[in-house]
Amino acid sequence: MDTATAGSASAAHTLAAYATSLKYEDIPAEVIARAKACIIDTIAVASFGASMPWCRIINEYALRNGAAGKASVLGTKLKLAAPYAALANGAAGHAFEMDSLVQPGVGAHIGTALLAPGLAIAQEVGASGRDLLTAFVAGSEITYRVGDSTRHSPEKVGFHAPGITGVFGGAITAGLLMKLDTARMAQALGIGGSLCSGLLEFSKSGGGMVKRMHLGRAAEGAVMAASFARDGFTGPSEVFEGKFGVFKVFCDEFDAPRLTAGFGSTWHTMKIMMKRYSCHITAHVPVTAVLELKAAHGLKGGDIESITVASSEKMVSHHNITEPQDITMAQYSTPFCVALAFYRDPRDPAQFSDAAIADAEIRALCRKVRLQSDNELTRDNQFATRMTVTLKNGQVIEHLAEVFPGMPRRPLTDAELREKFDRVVSGIAPATAARLFEQFSALETVKDIGALEFI
Repeated sequence: MDTATAGSASAAHTLAAYATSLKYEDIPAEVIARAKACIIDTIAVASFGASMPWCRIINEYALRNGAAGKASVLGTKLKLAAPYAALANGAAGHAFEMDSLVQPGVGAHIGTALLAPGLAIAQEVGASGRDLLTAFVAGSEITYRVGDSTRHSPEKVGFHAPGITGVFGGAITAGLLMKLDTARMAQALGIGGSLCSGLLEFSKSGGGMVKRMHLGRAAEGAVMAASFARDGFTGPSEVFEGKFGVFKVFCDEFDAPRLTAGFGSTWHTMKIMMKRYSCHITAHVPVTAVLELKAAHGLKGGDIESITVASSEKMVSHHNITEPQDITMAQYSTPFCVALAFYRDPRDPAQFSDAAIADAEIRALCRKVRLQSDNELTRDNQFATRMTVTLKNGQVIEHLAEVFPGMPRRPLTDAELREKFDRVVSGIAPATAARLFEQFSALETVKDIGALEFI
């Protein structure tokens, strides 16, 4: 697909031209399949997340201040105007560390960032399943490229990257469903640059609830940016490359050509990965290593004298939290997640709880986990992990783990996706959950997203 424009065209215009020219028929079958799996996964985790205390606060805010509308707040009976439904669903999708990401990581939570605004607009305008899938894939391709071009460096200076990448990809998804032309889609991206937000301080000084809000704000901002652009509002043309654009303001380093490279030949949507445990992605392979060690050696938490986990520099710099004070910090803590996995089933989101934080055995083992970076180990796979467990009897067991179920190298099977879906939406009536799964498994046949019921 040729999206080349005049030499003076801005990056935003090039991205907009790609998105508005993409057709469902252009998208390979395996890309559609990955997008559908991601959408199904996101519906499940957002439905679960809506029950969390922080989401109830956001939902009450949205109900109190937002107009009634056609857009569902997943996991509830609420239907609101699109911006408020997007806010609520974005927060719910990211509410409990279960939403999808990409590998290599670029600071993007594709499912939540795109489905929250996409579903809201699709329901408002009565879009088809094919329309939603096309908009989702276009948004995914652009979300990844925004994150990749920033080299994930916004987090080095303290921004929570999904609060940046999500606005742009979400604006593309929402804008396509609104049928924006190229010029107005470029304006939506320009507007979106002023709606990015989210600080990483939650990981350093008492997590609080704000992390859960960042994807909600990104989704709300995406709907706002696309809506404003549709109505004639304008933004800066060089929102990415300009003197005070995304690259210069949010980034410690960047690689601008990556923003517009490979359209139609490289499908970054295939890099989406679904989480299996309710914790930060940097802990997923370590937690998988624990499950493999338990299965192979029958290890128990009480047998262990110490644990060393070698993996990425980011794991050490951002996730070495040995005394988490709340559930947000606990889910962000690799030592805590490793310790929990030795005592409980990490596949069950209910196990990540205040009771687990207060569990003396888990806390004691958490303090025995030492993290170290290994650049050679993670050179080609940022999640590769070497775990060394020293037992109280002096035995030392070393285990290398490179993948977890859900990574691009080891995607969830249909049965595993269904198992996760059923477990996570356990609060929804089984018949309703089964109907949702089947409807979205055949999303390309749905004529009107607005006619679907989510609870």
